[in-house]
Amino acid sequence: MSDESFEVKVVSVVEETADAHSISFAVPAGAEERFAYKPGQFLTLAVPSEQTGVAARCYSLSSSPIGGGPLTITVKRTAGGYASNWVCDHLHEGDSIRVLPPSGIFTPASLSADLLLFAAGSGITPVVSITRTALQQGTGRIVLFYANRDERSVIFADELSRLAAEHPDRLQVVHWLETLQGLPVQEQLKAFARDYATYDAFVCGPAPFMKMVVAALKELEFPRERRHQEKFISLGGNPFGDLHDREVAEHEIEDAERDEDDAAADAGEPGPEGPVRLEVELDGEQYAFDDWAPGTKMLDHLEAKGVKAPYSCREGECSACAVRLLEGEVTMLHNDVLDDEDIADGIRLGCQSVPVTDVVKVTYH
Repeated sequence: MSDESFEVKVVSVVEETADAHSISFAVPAGAEERFAYKPGQFLTLAVPSEQTGVAARCYSLSSSPIGGGPLTITVKRTAGGYASNWVCDHLHEGDSIRVLPPSGIFTPASLSADLLLFAAGSGITPVVSITRTALQQGTGRIVLFYANRDERSVIFADELSRLAAEHPDRLQVVHWLETLQGLPVQEQLKAFARDYATYDAFVCGPAPFMKMVVAALKELEFPRERRHQEKFISLGGNPFGDLHDREVAEHEIEDAERDEDDAAADAGEPGPEGPVRLEVELDGEQYAFDDWAPGTKMLDHLEAKGVKAPYSCREGECSACAVRLLEGEVTMLHNDVLDDEDIADGIRLGCQSVPVTDVVKVTYH
């Protein structure tokens, strides 16, 4: 459980559309380094819940890390969505809420790359952060395909028009409105993307939209390293480490350790017989440990060594803790977010990974 949550103060709330609000937070004094972020990352909010105490929800940052502005998330109401409606109804200027520092891997490796961005509805949130930042700090061209129900549903409509006008040689924004054009189909998305086959593609929006876009990109033979897809998961656990959770964990720790050992055995790959060497690259630093115990999760081992490795849910339900394997192999005890392509690409969840080989090398980049 996290000891890294922070109480942040709401400094402004902007109604972007009838059902979408942008909420800006002040970074706590002394925590500036912990809240440094990359465009496309998200915050995890501790939304109060009468049923569970806390409903942990991840919301993408729409702000840019360039320019010193406040941290801003943009939240769109969803039908029957408790947390999104609570945020839009209850967070006002002067209020406070607990958050975890920024996390996530939906971010360009280079802000100067040519970017092909696909967004639908509230999927524009991380995409506009990437757009704002790349225009300020990068040099590449940016093409944005943005799908919405109707004109009134377009979040950031005025700003996107302004940015396109200010950067006519770099930013092209194409709006697709369901009321005028119907829902886009795969062949249309493929035809649109064909002229940008050398660009790095980022896709965010409802699952059917993302599935169609990714399928279109695959048909155009976009390589895996140039296809990026954001995934929104409702976290089932509580990553904020409330007292009740700690007490339960203390009583159940022995059972949990047995469950982890059983899960590793069930995975079908024999584990190492003795301590494992773990080498990690994180934020430009290199770490090496020769005593990673079989059955111990990678994140737990790194934390025990004082390494501030990123994470959010600790349940295998988000990608905040994702690492890329450089050598060796691990078994994930639980995974609700990585697909077969992610795994084939060497991506693993640090919070759920236990060693399979005697040497494991990973990077958080």
